[in-house]
Amino acid sequence: MQDVYQIDKSRMRQSFHRAAKHYDAAAILQRQVREEMLSRLDVVKLEPGVILDAGCGTGHGLSALLKRFKKAQGIALDIAEGMLSRSKALFPWYRFWQASPRFVCADIEAMPIATASVDMVWSNLAVQWCNDMDAVLREFRRVLKPEGLLMFATLGPDTLKELRAASGNDHTHVSRFIDMHDIGDALTRAGFSAPVLDVMHYTLTYDTVESVMRDLKAIGAHNATVGRAKGLSGKRFLQNLRQGYEVFRRDGKLPATYEVVFVHAWTGSQPYTAPGISPVQFVPRKDKQR
Repeated sequence: MQDVYQIDKSRMRQSFHRAAKHYDAAAILQRQVREEMLSRLDVVKLEPGVILDAGCGTGHGLSALLKRFKKAQGIALDIAEGMLSRSKALFPWYRFWQASPRFVCADIEAMPIATASVDMVWSNLAVQWCNDMDAVLREFRRVLKPEGLLMFATLGPDTLKELRAASGNDHTHVSRFIDMHDIGDALTRAGFSAPVLDVMHYTLTYDTVESVMRDLKAIGAHNATVGRAKGLSGKRFLQNLRQGYEVFRRDGKLPATYEVVFVHAWTGSQPYTAPGISPVQFVPRKDKQR
């Protein structure tokens, strides 16, 4: 039986491609989370040679990282061509004193990046658009060098809880988001050491339900689950959505809650080994003395 919460990657890619032009104007949460992630780097001792921004969006995260780590080479990876096109516009000035980033259009779950070629993987609110957390973390672990840093933020189960409750149960209207503790377990399975995870809640406020939906559309966050309602939503659905959402109104505003899980972890000193493969050590034989 097919998982109704599985992400339709083709639909998701098209949504973000179309949203790229107006993305920055609506990406309020993404900016706030980016600044929080950057502030957490203040206590991290790292001088990365290569930084991969996995799910780079319009490129502002990688731009900030390359300004901080001036000797680093950047890789901007995103599944949507439109997002990469917007990213490229941020970087012409790098040509004068720093190598321009490489731009890669690919899925985080299967990245065309060489094994053990990256010192730091950064990902701001992109992992939640993947179907298999274990596959994502295995890919992050694969591309990272020994003593490499993984730093990402993703959405937790409380995200858009108001919209989920107001939408009813006839179809999947909001994606399924993974609990912090399950992410921690997946990090361990992928071979990361010393993972640190914590949660922050952000609340954006709106005047109407339509404003909530417009903002989600503007950042490309359409419902891309296979269990979504097919076709256009009718007037009855929108009327029921307005009515259901009104119970959450406080001080004249409608809230949209986002649970953000912040993660950082290290690869440790051991080189990457593919799942199911155990390294074999050969110890030189000592000849017996005659």
